[in-house]
Amino acid sequence: MIAACYTDYPGMLEIEELRKSYGDFTAVHSVSLRAGGGEVFGLLGPNGAGKTTTIHCIGGLLTPTSGHIRVNGHDVVREGAKARASLGVAPQEIALYEELSAKENLEFWGVAQGLASSDLRARIPEVLEQVGLLDRAKDPVKNFSGGMKRRMNFACGIVHRPKVLLLDEPTAGVDPQSRVRILELVRAQAREGACVLYTTHYMEEAEALCDRLAIVDHGRLIAQGTLGELRAMLAEKDLVRLAGSFPAAVAALRLADIEVLQHAEDALSLSVTQAAMRLPEIFGAIAAAGGEVRGATVTQPSLESLFIKLTGKELRE
Repeated sequence: MIAACYTDYPGMLEIEELRKSYGDFTAVHSVSLRAGGGEVFGLLGPNGAGKTTTIHCIGGLLTPTSGHIRVNGHDVVREGAKARASLGVAPQEIALYEELSAKENLEFWGVAQGLASSDLRARIPEVLEQVGLLDRAKDPVKNFSGGMKRRMNFACGIVHRPKVLLLDEPTAGVDPQSRVRILELVRAQAREGACVLYTTHYMEEAEALCDRLAIVDHGRLIAQGTLGELRAMLAEKDLVRLAGSFPAAVAALRLADIEVLQHAEDALSLSVTQAAMRLPEIFGAIAAAGGEVRGATVTQPSLESLFIKLTGKELRE
């Protein structure tokens, strides 16, 4: 089901046959992808799909069981220091020192990334202005709101101008204003030539932001390509979500051009051609199978409907 081969794109980030196992359990199975400079590449998958394990392998926190990862041409295992010098990370867990000020946090991470003192002094106000926190430079981070901490987390990841930027759920739990600001920052990094690997639980972010995407589930890469290439896999089918009561028999609906994507006692998701015209037929078939529909929504072909079709899950599960 993979829409595009990873070798089709020149890579600033290259992952080739990545595998990570823990004893008998394999968290990542032979994942391969490439992302280039100036590109936002989305990595999507339900909880436990292997996204964070992949990011930890890229960042050098985990050693791959097999396969190769290159950051800006440097192998992360054999040339770890050179690879990390080109890498910026904004992890899902906030990585800030609460007692230090915004300026002091940037000083710490800038020095850790090897920035010279003169470069760092010039860079800190520039980065704080980008994330909208220049007026809070001397304030302790412990006094910041959740959205401000997320922006500071982002700032620490870009202070050294990385060639490759890993963003793991960078807008999780933030206010709408901070979310808009962070998305603008991501786009700006790509415009400046950085390669951005982006994981998110917000499907609308992925659709609006990412140039290409990969969908992973159970540690396996099951599809990748541009949004248009991935949508084409749906064959123009709509996503129909139903609320109500749906016994087991409903999962065996036999209707032309209708596919059951998800089935639960109180919810049903279907992939349907020309869904608006088919609703009376669908409702009748469900009633005949002993079910009851209490609510319905119809969504045109989207990344979300493809995700459910491929994984059988909502992204937030």
